[in-house]
Amino acid sequence: MRSMAWTSAVLACAAALAGCQQKAAPVAVDRDYQKVLIERLLDAKPGDVIDIPAGTFAFDRSLSLRVDGVTLRGAGMDKTVLSFRNQKSGAEGLLVNASDFTIENLAIEDSKGDGLKVNEGENITIRGVRVEWTRGPHTDNGAYGLYPVQTKNVLIEDCVVIGASDAGVYVGQSETIIVRRNRAERNVAGIEIENSKFADVYGNTAIDNTGGILVFDMPNLPRRGHSTRVFGNRVVGNNTDNFARKGAAVASVPAGSGIVLNSADKVEIFDNDIGDNKTANVIISSYWSTGYMNKYGVSKDYDPYPEEVYVHGNRFQGGGDSPDGLDLKALRVAMFGLSGRLPDVLWDGFANAKRSQGPQICVEGASGVLNADGPNKYKSPSMAGDAMRCSLPRLPQVSLPTTGVAATAKVAPAA
Repeated sequence: MRSMAWTSAVLACAAALAGCQQKAAPVAVDRDYQKVLIERLLDAKPGDVIDIPAGTFAFDRSLSLRVDGVTLRGAGMDKTVLSFRNQKSGAEGLLVNASDFTIENLAIEDSKGDGLKVNEGENITIRGVRVEWTRGPHTDNGAYGLYPVQTKNVLIEDCVVIGASDAGVYVGQSETIIVRRNRAERNVAGIEIENSKFADVYGNTAIDNTGGILVFDMPNLPRRGHSTRVFGNRVVGNNTDNFARKGAAVASVPAGSGIVLNSADKVEIFDNDIGDNKTANVIISSYWSTGYMNKYGVSKDYDPYPEEVYVHGNRFQGGGDSPDGLDLKALRVAMFGLSGRLPDVLWDGFANAKRSQGPQICVEGASGVLNADGPNKYKSPSMAGDAMRCSLPRLPQVSLPTTGVAATAKVAPAA
């Protein structure tokens, strides 16, 4: 995850979810199971299914798996609990460096760092997994809940992530991805797709995060991203104060952000319920509105502009009434008065002058698009006009060739 710091004087800038599973009654913590599971993971062979019974099991060190073709299965996300509350060594709860991996029906709680990290694997299924920091939002929580990176053919479904100090569900530098029917709550970023290609994010619920759903394409990474569809999601009330560690990239994500794009190309946002995000329901920005460049710079071939972005057919409600930060608050009052609100879409105004077709951002069905005038140091913000009342070609659905799982064009939002 990279920085979202608005860098000018103008743009420097929940209720409980119905139908959530009820947690089972507390059970005694088994402190002797650690050795058993560590040995089973070390001795695993391709094709093995490792069943973990119901119960709460304590671990003081990370777990790891390096064998392809293994399934790790519990009795349910509120029945089989792997607790890392007293973790003394290791950065993650579970680290997987393997392909053809499935994990399902269990919980990972209170890991020192990331809950589940999957690195450089193919054909990854994460199903019915809960990752939670049980004290709620806290700066010392682990950064990522579910964290596949440099992977291919990834399915994340029916999971719950609560309390991550960076991103609850994060997929980075990966290809062919489906993220569906998950709940991300009280994280800094609920769900994030970064520098990844061909991702469908649908049927998810993102509530009470700092930012709901993020699609970023950031510099100085070996892979570039494009072609992400965000649809059929419920992105409501993401107004939790940012609790990231001081100096972390996500520490500058403004509270009250619904769906956020930064420097991402070929993104389609449609058929979502987006509302009551106090800064803006949708934010579209370029790399030039981040603080990341001040420290690292960028390679010559990096494209900093969001292009071929199509926002249409969403259901907006509220939002923009109390943006995070004095500069955005001043912008709201200056543009819309004391009782006014920012429109549904906030755009930093940076466009690629080399493109003959302009910024390639099309918005239909929103209350408006506010151009913050970033290229002129935000001196003259204005409402975008007809240039953004356009349409773009629809992106294709994503399918996972190893499982036959395919996204559909119409999905009812999660309850």
